[in-house]
Amino acid sequence: MSRASFVSVVEDDQFFRESMRRLMRSLGYDVAAFSSAADFLASPRLAETACLIADVHMPAMTGLELYEHLVVAGYAIPTILVTAYPDDVDHARALNDGIVCYLRKPFDEQHLIRCLGAALQSGEPGDRNS
Repeated sequence: MSRASFVSVVEDDQFFRESMRRLMRSLGYDVAAFSSAADFLASPRLAETACLIADVHMPAMTGLELYEHLVVAGYAIPTILVTAYPDDVDHARALNDGIVCYLRKPFDEQHLIRCLGAALQSGEPGDRNS
């Protein structure tokens, strides 16, 4: 399995998590979906994750906290954050910290595809002003 094609989704909402898993598969990515940051961090799939898509608002550890934890632990995983409750402060903090994209739910599928392309092709920030 190519590292460049493995996407991990961390989302506490089961419906959205499964929708994202199906979408990633339909786009040709290998994908694993996790219901919490702790489940993702404990997974053997962490090391092969080429792109992380995480919900901002989750119990125990937010998507931004997860990203910051990964950076401190030495994992440079390009990350896309999604949220149903966008906040200008979180948005600015996320982009300043290196998040590739910050998307408001529901988001345009084409916008997500552009973010995935930016994350997987080069790890460089894509359309960060989402």
